[in-house]
Amino acid sequence: MMVALFCSCSLKLGVATARQLPSYPPIISSYKHNSPQRSPEWHQTLAFHALAGTLSFGLLLASPPPSLSLQSPSLQSPTTQFCLEDEGVVEEVAPESVTNEGIVEEAWEIVNDSFLDAGRHRWSPDMWLQKREDILSSSIPTRSKAHDVIRRMLASLGDPYTRFLSPSEFSKMARYDVTGIGVNLREIPDDNGAIKVKVLGIILDGPAHSAGVRQGDEVLSVNGVEIKGKSAFEVSSLLQGPKETFVTIEVKHGNCGPVQSFKVQRQITARTPVFYRLEPVENGAASVGYIRLKEFNALARKDLVIAMKHLQDSGASYFVLDLRDNLGGLVQAGIEAAKLFLNEGDTVTYTVGRDPQFQRTIVAENAPLVTAPAIVLVNNRTASASEIVATALHDNCRAVLVGDRTFGKGLIQSVFELHDGSGVVVTVGKYVTPNHMDINGNGVEPDFPRIPGY
Repeated sequence: MMVALFCSCSLKLGVATARQLPSYPPIISSYKHNSPQRSPEWHQTLAFHALAGTLSFGLLLASPPPSLSLQSPSLQSPTTQFCLEDEGVVEEVAPESVTNEGIVEEAWEIVNDSFLDAGRHRWSPDMWLQKREDILSSSIPTRSKAHDVIRRMLASLGDPYTRFLSPSEFSKMARYDVTGIGVNLREIPDDNGAIKVKVLGIILDGPAHSAGVRQGDEVLSVNGVEIKGKSAFEVSSLLQGPKETFVTIEVKHGNCGPVQSFKVQRQITARTPVFYRLEPVENGAASVGYIRLKEFNALARKDLVIAMKHLQDSGASYFVLDLRDNLGGLVQAGIEAAKLFLNEGDTVTYTVGRDPQFQRTIVAENAPLVTAPAIVLVNNRTASASEIVATALHDNCRAVLVGDRTFGKGLIQSVFELHDGSGVVVTVGKYVTPNHMDINGNGVEPDFPRIPGY
């Protein structure tokens, strides 16, 4: 009975009214904006993005208490320092001041370079150029007025996910901690194209800060494991562990500073999102390994591996992966979870965007952890990372989908910091299934409304 479910692997996509997810923080994506009219440092982007470095849209995590403050990546220091290793000196460069019109134009340029119109067809280069001319035709007297102009400008795009962040909102966005020790990490390319993982933000008086880790430190190893070649997401997962246990982190201070090793006590920890059990079926002739995955956080892949191995060793004949009411979380965690079921070389998902860095094909690099048949349970609250997992398994004929049409959110947002400490969240890309279906606004129609025979 179960084998018969795998006869069809085609997705049935239906058009549904686009719905907005609860307001979870979007991903903060690693991206470098260069304009012929601006220096490369004109604005920064923070790295949390699943593909460019780390994480994903709906971070289902709680913010640290309001009493904790965050060191801002660039605005707390009066000068920017560059280490000249050959000279053995430090050159200080004063930051560039920015006008109210400059802040508006900065936000305009980000949209002009990166925004992806996800089907609403309100954006065009000519329209956006005219918008700039209209806005900058008169002076903007105050910073508050400049922020209001940006809000209206972004609202005109008709994209509910593209929006403005005040300086206080941007600071809160950077506080989300998925490491358990009070830091956020980002990937930074060096001059040779290699990737370094650095501390983007740090919670003052948090575990890492109290131990001696500082913002801007380069992470070299975690518990003796070199992190060279690892993504910021993978390093964050290495830092995770049970509350009040210790992790040893080796860092390099600044560009030329010393290398130091710190023993940090974990005080913040993600809860396991994985629940599993073995259930006998068909008069005890077979057993099903049932796995409920509530969200995709930093522990999702690790705990999913434990569950899959335990159920397989216990004699599971097939698996049921329950993604109902799973709104997503860390997209990279979802991608890594999907790879556990796929054959080497199978496509997990495609990303599409105007910028080349958002045009990627993501594939499984290793053999699957299990090869038994699988069923994925979905409903109208299965969204984002969960939809990536469901379609990856379905389109590669590794599972059938059972339940209701999924939510339909497949957009990629990046958070860009503006020069005055405010920021903009911009839709820069979207995920496309291995069968080249657009999830966003449509959702995925399952193969069956319920498991046949039940």
